[in-house]
Amino acid sequence: MSPAKTVQELNHEAARKLLDAARNDPKSAYHGKFVGIANGQVVVIANNWDELATRLRQAEPDPDRVFGVEVGLDYDAVQEIWSVS
Repeated sequence: MSPAKTVQELNHEAARKLLDAARNDPKSAYHGKFVGIANGQVVVIANNWDELATRLRQAEPDPDRVFGVEVGLDYDAVQEIWSVS
């Protein structure tokens, strides 16, 4: 018998499914949106990080139980930062 998954594992699994679905279907309803996940479930869809953070705190005040992701970004790609403003 396998141990129960942690909330963080459930959140990451849900996020990975959204990212994979968006990669396979660029016309996905979540593509280009900021999605908040709490306790393994999508609870917020927002248009920017600030809106996501505000609404996610309202949905689940415990920061250990939430996760946010911008659907459509390639999180596996290496990002180079040339300067900091």
